[in-house]
Amino acid sequence: MTVVTLTGLLICRDETEAAAVERHLPEHLRRTRAEPGCLAFEVTRRPGTRTWDVAERFVDARAFAAHQQRVAESTWGAATAGIERRYAIE
Repeated sequence: MTVVTLTGLLICRDETEAAAVERHLPEHLRRTRAEPGCLAFEVTRRPGTRTWDVAERFVDARAFAAHQQRVAESTWGAATAGIERRYAIE
């Protein structure tokens, strides 16, 4: 088993994007943290910015892939599809 870690930034261009993140983030956090194989999932807004720090850990590549698929088909995925992401996956 190899843990998969994602770290990076979610960067909103304007207040409309930031409002979409704020509106949909609580449910996204709840659903992700309940997924099988999720070890940790944090998305934290940097004070005074439209940027969020993202940190995810999954037990293995299969759990991470399942998470990515669920997100792509979710309300969160649709609402935040155009928002810039700068992620590194290890």
